[in-house]
Amino acid sequence: MFSTSPMPLLVIVWAAVTAAFIAVMFWKAFAGLKEADVVILDPAEDKQANEQQQMIAKMERLTSWAKRFGFASLAMLVVTGGLLVYRIMRAFSLGQTP
Repeated sequence: MFSTSPMPLLVIVWAAVTAAFIAVMFWKAFAGLKEADVVILDPAEDKQANEQQQMIAKMERLTSWAKRFGFASLAMLVVTGGLLVYRIMRAFSLGQTP
């Protein structure tokens, strides 16, 4: 029923983590469209300043998630690549083709 190799499972998990990373990056890009680099000095524009602070906080949260998913994707890629290299080296040392 299931393969003895963890490679298919690792590739599926890596693909899911990478898809989540790409989704967060798109979300961050679209959320950042409303962000403006504006210095608000007038007290009458406090509402706009509060909205700007909320947008900055949202962007920081999205940046945190993007970093987590990016590093997780990289780690999964390294683990999967390492396992693939190990399997190839082991197959050649046993005189088999991978």
